[in-house]
Amino acid sequence: MASKAGTSGKASGKASSKFASLNKLRDLELRMNEARKLNHAEVVAEDERKKRPQNFEAKRKRVEWEEEQDQKKKECAKKGEDYDRVKLLELGADEAEKWERKKKKKNPDQGFADYEQATFRQYQRLTKQIKADPQEYEKQRDKLGEDFYASSNTLGLHDHKDSDEAIDRMVGDLEKQIEKRSKYSRRRTFDEEADIDYINERNMKFNQKLERFYGKYTAEIKQNLERGTAV
Repeated sequence: MASKAGTSGKASGKASSKFASLNKLRDLELRMNEARKLNHAEVVAEDERKKRPQNFEAKRKRVEWEEEQDQKKKECAKKGEDYDRVKLLELGADEAEKWERKKKKKNPDQGFADYEQATFRQYQRLTKQIKADPQEYEKQRDKLGEDFYASSNTLGLHDHKDSDEAIDRMVGDLEKQIEKRSKYSRRRTFDEEADIDYINERNMKFNQKLERFYGKYTAEIKQNLERGTAV
């Protein structure tokens, strides 16, 4: 009886040991699979980060900041508070001073230099007006997949259609440009019948300025001189 009990005890011990080994092996396999999935996800994320533009993080932070400011504006509107005043109250003394200096800073634009700089300034102005849409960004990325990120083989022939809002925004901006250009001064044509009372172009412009500012006061004196009746 004792030998049978000893034999059964050894058998149960071996079975439990085998069961424990199988459990350890299963845990190792699960950990390996989990590690394999994490590595694959990290490789995909790293590849995506490499394909992003260099200023992607800066733009993302800018969009998040704008969304936060819009939310604060809505909260202030609900409470009936002035957003600018609330914003100033949250600033420190050094930040408020810096903001005031920036506000009083003169316009650094020195006017027209060349067409390249003028085009760049217009590009900067137009891009600042565009607000990023994270939802549309995610939608386009999911739709295009790998083609969403430009590479050396990208031809830009995606089946993409601009939204009606984007088209209306472009048309509105073009109309504003046309209206602004219509107000520009045009070069005045030379009047051959006008009296020549100047000796060179610089003197002509000076006389035109005098006429513009003082012409109504000297008109009678000129007429008297022409008629020879001046005192």
